[in-house]
Amino acid sequence: MLHPKIPTNPVPTGTRRPTVHTPTAIHTHQTPPPAPAPAPAPTQVPAPARLTPGSLAALVAGGTGVVLVVGAVAVSLLLAVAITAASVAVCAVVLRSLLNGQHREY
Repeated sequence: MLHPKIPTNPVPTGTRRPTVHTPTAIHTHQTPPPAPAPAPAPTQVPAPARLTPGSLAALVAGGTGVVLVVGAVAVSLLLAVAITAASVAVCAVVLRSLLNGQHREY
């Protein structure tokens, strides 16, 4: 069930079949000029959307939710960067103290 199936190739991969090109007929007639473009249909301007108090409240609540979520994600990313930087700094201090301890003469 999990064995790969290798496709069989009817033609060896190293050989190529010669392509046969049949000559096409030469047309000497000219194409007619393109037809004029039709006149654009008149467009109707849609009426502006009216906000009811309920839809306005939902819009404000949705925008506030998006701002809060994006803010939480940004703060968590910055916190992760700060924690990583602090751990790298601690590692650097430990390595420096270990290396300086080897150079001291007793």
